[in-house]
Amino acid sequence: MLLKTFAVFVLALATAALPAFSQTGPQYTISVDLTGAPRKFIRAHMTLPVQPGPLTLVYPEWIPGEHGPTGPISDLAGIRFTANGKPVRWQRDNVDMYAFHLTVPAGVNTLDARVDFLATAPPTGFTSGSSTSPNLAVLNWNEYVLYPAHASSHSVVFQPSVTLPQGWKFGTALTETSRQGNTIHFKAVPLNMLVDSPLLAGRFFREIPLAPEITPKHYLDIAADGPEDLDASKEQIAAFSNLIRETGALYKSRHYHSYHFLLTLSDSVSHFGLEHHQSSDDRVSAQMLIDPDLYMLDGDLLPHEFTHSWNGKYRRPAGLYTTNFQQPMKGNLLWVYEGMTQYLGDVLAVRTGIWTPKEYRTMLAASAAFLDHRPGRTWRDLEDTAVAAQILYSTGSEWDNSRRTVDYYPEGELIWLDADTTIRRLSNGKRSLNDFCARFLGLNGNTGPITITYTFDDLVKALNAVQPYDWAKFFHQRLTSLSPHAPLDGITNGGYRIEYTSKPNRFIKAAESRVDGVNAWYSLGFRMGRGHKITDVLVGSPADKAGMAPGMKIVAVNGRAADDDLLRDAIADTAKKRNSVKLIVERAGYFRVITVDYHGGEKYPHLVREANKPELLDNILKPLAKHPATQT
Repeated sequence: MLLKTFAVFVLALATAALPAFSQTGPQYTISVDLTGAPRKFIRAHMTLPVQPGPLTLVYPEWIPGEHGPTGPISDLAGIRFTANGKPVRWQRDNVDMYAFHLTVPAGVNTLDARVDFLATAPPTGFTSGSSTSPNLAVLNWNEYVLYPAHASSHSVVFQPSVTLPQGWKFGTALTETSRQGNTIHFKAVPLNMLVDSPLLAGRFFREIPLAPEITPKHYLDIAADGPEDLDASKEQIAAFSNLIRETGALYKSRHYHSYHFLLTLSDSVSHFGLEHHQSSDDRVSAQMLIDPDLYMLDGDLLPHEFTHSWNGKYRRPAGLYTTNFQQPMKGNLLWVYEGMTQYLGDVLAVRTGIWTPKEYRTMLAASAAFLDHRPGRTWRDLEDTAVAAQILYSTGSEWDNSRRTVDYYPEGELIWLDADTTIRRLSNGKRSLNDFCARFLGLNGNTGPITITYTFDDLVKALNAVQPYDWAKFFHQRLTSLSPHAPLDGITNGGYRIEYTSKPNRFIKAAESRVDGVNAWYSLGFRMGRGHKITDVLVGSPADKAGMAPGMKIVAVNGRAADDDLLRDAIADTAKKRNSVKLIVERAGYFRVITVDYHGGEKYPHLVREANKPELLDNILKPLAKHPATQT
């Protein structure tokens, strides 16, 4: 709703804060046995306070941060209920697959529930994806928990515990209260905070304190498939410590009691980042810390997820705030939740020293060029990618440029870069998005892990308080545009332009090496992945006009057996020798000869400095905090 005064604004927001809880009432317990994690078979036991009569229990469906009904219900198995040692029959609801109906016998006030979780999912998706290997496991409590239907996840209190394999260590934002052998007990928390507090455990584990002079305390908890992958360099630790300093300088607040980066280094689990209020679930390739290209490609992950502690957890779009995990979320402001976080996280990666300014510009050129070659933007506006987020995360890569997916991440970044440069230009450099962040995301200064919601009108009001402007029109134009081109004003106002040359873009080349493929998007118009398989074809490109399609496998290039370097050489020769590229492709057992009529050579995007424009982008990337001299 539109709030009229600041006093009413603060009062109304306070009602959206997560309510306090009492540990004096009935308490639920949950114990997860991770000793079976190396075999991908995990057991959990719950005790639930109940009353005799009909009872419906539910399994979390809408997981915060995943922006969709992604609870992995299909992997929940071995469901058994007992009361006073006797079985209690259950029946799944025939419409809501996440609901279980049962009748509690007379005289029973405690129900025992036992479930198995089959951690056999492939390494795709978020918490529904693979989360264990022989030497590590990520425990997300939503995968094991059941709770009463219609209950508030803020008022149901759980006493959690976990049993680890022998010799394993762990990291979590939960507070340990005791341990017996390999079983660790934690302080009771409401269900919403339990689900918001994953645990990372592993045989090869390392905890690194970050920026030790700062309170509250911050930790980098790392689990890896092998001990060699734990070798974070002094420079990397210094950069991660600078992340703590830079966020303090930017947001002017801390909204947590302590913070744990839970970093999983493994090629056996899903790779993604998922935000939590006092921690983040960050999963990357096994050699991310020791491979320069992998470190660069994933360099924005920790700054992005850490920023979510302010934007997404402490401040959250009203449509994404729910009172339990069955209530659907509305994603229309995800271009703020994720898009602004993408922008701030990438800028922080440079301010901290994780990335160099040149690496950032290389990334930005690749991202902007990608968005500028999305034919789907002529029918689907950016706002629809946010509204439809829950159905877009699971889409494949084939013809993706015609459909668009969750473009509000990278295009949101361009919009917020535009907003930042606009504030700097209108204020003659006196103000910037930094001021907005301190005001909007740092509201009320240091607090515990509570949530304060916002609307589009709140956002516009806060921006106008920093720099008067028609911000509503600014955003509406960009959110509803059906222009075939991406909004690049932030780049041009920042003092740069995009230029395409035959010189490789390092981010694109690093991504190629990750998938063993070739990105010919800006030349022939397709991307080729592992096994010479075409993953997508750009609508309207030479490859599209020649009849190429996703799913085809290239078996020969200009009469020779397909090879990545051979394909790159053939593309380069189109400019030197004016040759077309002749391919033999196979699909479903059928072969075709395809001639791609193209003569422009290799093309890669780069940012080029405009000498006659202000250095706004360069100024944006400058650190705000003082970094210790020994760590620069």
